[in-house]
Amino acid sequence: MSHLNYNHLYYFWMIYKRGSVAKAAEALCLTPQTVTGQIRVLETRLKGRLFKRVGRSLEPSELGELVFRYADKMFSLSYEMLDILNYQKTESMLFEVGIADALSKALASRVLLSVVPSDGSMRLACFESTHESLMERLREHKLDIILSDCAGESLKYPEILSKKLGECGIAFFSSEKFSLPFPECLEQGRLLIPGKRTSLGQQLYHWFDENGLNVNILGEFDDAAMMKAFGYFNQGIFVAPSIYKQDILSHNVHLLGETNDIQEVYHVMFAERMIQHPAVKRLLATDFTDLFAGRDPQVQQL
Repeated sequence: MSHLNYNHLYYFWMIYKRGSVAKAAEALCLTPQTVTGQIRVLETRLKGRLFKRVGRSLEPSELGELVFRYADKMFSLSYEMLDILNYQKTESMLFEVGIADALSKALASRVLLSVVPSDGSMRLACFESTHESLMERLREHKLDIILSDCAGESLKYPEILSKKLGECGIAFFSSEKFSLPFPECLEQGRLLIPGKRTSLGQQLYHWFDENGLNVNILGEFDDAAMMKAFGYFNQGIFVAPSIYKQDILSHNVHLLGETNDIQEVYHVMFAERMIQHPAVKRLLATDFTDLFAGRDPQVQQL
């Protein structure tokens, strides 16, 4: 067999990963016509069709599935090689982190600052988005790790590893005071809570049902910081990790109550190839017990 054009194979791999010629072409900064033409050359070389059209979408053929399995190993290894070479450089290393928008940014920042050296040998690049979007970026080698409250989805992908860093209870805050005790007082105001698709949002709805609370939801938020901002502007009862209650109370709001029945859980997720990254190694070796128990000195100073 004569030499295989690996550019053509890479275009095929991108189409398979992205799900369409148009999306692959956009990622490759090429026209769809160019990508389609190169795939036809590859199909001629391999003597078979790599995709079949089902309705208006493309699906890989049996040959396409076989070729993808090998191509995926090849290009995943190439990314791994580049990462390893990058770690060995003496210049400032870039550590790209995805943070789920439902998480407390104060806690996420403390987790990250604990593993970034102070000698300037590493610089952070943080991206905030939904867990699903971050997972896609992680699998495409566009992120080094993810901090998220959803670990279950990582089980779908054998190449993605996950570790629980810690958990903490939550507290309810409001600019108003209410006559009933906690948690019954939650029925007297309007609530600002994380969205149902988040782990914390799902726990809250279950907790409301378990305690027979008929609450009035004013708004659901994917962004924890936005939810808290609405609460600071006297727009409703909002939730936040209990360990930051002193900082939140300094904004002229009242603590309505706390519960450990609902836990904000932090997981780190990363590709198996990242196991040797210096920051990942430090993250896995660090004990965050004091941080999530509220005994962290920097948290107590807030």
